[in-house]
Amino acid sequence: MPDGDCVATWNVPLHAKVHRIEFEHGTTTGKRVIRVDGKEILRRDWMFKLVGKEPFKLGDMKCNINVEALGTFAYEYSLDVNGKTFNKFKEEQNKKLHSWETTIAGNDWRVVLDKETMEIWANGCNINTAGEFVDNGTVTHFELGKTPCRIEARSSGNKKTGVIHTLFINGTQIPSTAELAAVASS
Repeated sequence: MPDGDCVATWNVPLHAKVHRIEFEHGTTTGKRVIRVDGKEILRRDWMFKLVGKEPFKLGDMKCNINVEALGTFAYEYSLDVNGKTFNKFKEEQNKKLHSWETTIAGNDWRVVLDKETMEIWANGCNINTAGEFVDNGTVTHFELGKTPCRIEARSSGNKKTGVIHTLFINGTQIPSTAELAAVASS
């Protein structure tokens, strides 16, 4: 259970889910604890060196939490994922992945479209799809459980915006996690 030494958290978007990484740093004891999705994956107590890197893995991704001194008793914490800063990694993931979260018959689903491979993932599993070409785009059909779903990919007509991907479940449009985040922050 996290205690009062939690100094940084990051939400890392991947195919399966958005992983929450928490970092504890005891600045008097040197203690370091890393939790991924609430599960402790690393603990070091009584470290004499208060700064440095703390490597760990998130699935097949190599990560580092960097601890740097900002002064006598102030520290800065940053996360690198696969050799990239967290912000750069997140920016690339947001360009590469399009995601939606929904509930069907009491079951929570995270649907992710990998725009580079056009694969669809549901709760971390690559799922079977059937695609068809339609006027001005494509439609990819799949099922969540036994519920029919489709992702429509259509040109926005704007080169900068590019292709717009829309998820429909039982014919109802589902807002993407990016759309929900934009509404929440406004």
